[in-house]
Amino acid sequence: MSQSITEWIIRVTVLLFAITIHEYAHGRVAFFLGDPTAKRAGRLTLNPISHIDPLGALCLFLFRFGWAKPVPVDIRYFKNPRTGSFLVSLSGPLANLFAAFVAGTIFRFFLFPSELYITLLVSLILMNIGLGIFNLLPVPPLDGSHILESVLPSGALQQYRELGKYAPMVLIGIFLADRFLQTGIISMILHQPMRYLLWVFSGLRLG
Repeated sequence: MSQSITEWIIRVTVLLFAITIHEYAHGRVAFFLGDPTAKRAGRLTLNPISHIDPLGALCLFLFRFGWAKPVPVDIRYFKNPRTGSFLVSLSGPLANLFAAFVAGTIFRFFLFPSELYITLLVSLILMNIGLGIFNLLPVPPLDGSHILESVLPSGALQQYRELGKYAPMVLIGIFLADRFLQTGIISMILHQPMRYLLWVFSGLRLG
């Protein structure tokens, strides 16, 4: 099997793992807080097929930043809707960062001289850090927007939601500009925290 095919298989496998634990964490925390919506919809599962959003997966595959199909959540089940929404939204990115931390710890202390093994671990670390940090951005429809909504006062919340209607297209435009026009926007926002967490979790440094 050629090197490029092997790397492609690893990348797809890691992608599916990252989006699956991300969405599963959302559903599991919501269920713990009393919301059975995700379970009833068949989304409280580790089956990656249930969580794939085609556009989000394509962006994640091409640009290393993207999203999955959102797990349905009904905040009316929560005793405190704002707190529940905050915890559910935060759980996905934290699941990815925890997975990156585990993979980084394995890389740091249980490294074997196998190129495939090293490639898999590094891909796990980078993909999960990227997905976790990216989803913390306060831009709809990302988790960071729901985290921000849970703490904004009602007046600011309404204005934020009005502006948020245009956010997905702006986000895609930024991806395309960064990819094809080399604007460096994503690099300025995300690459520095990614490099820092990579070093913290695994001891690796990106050039």
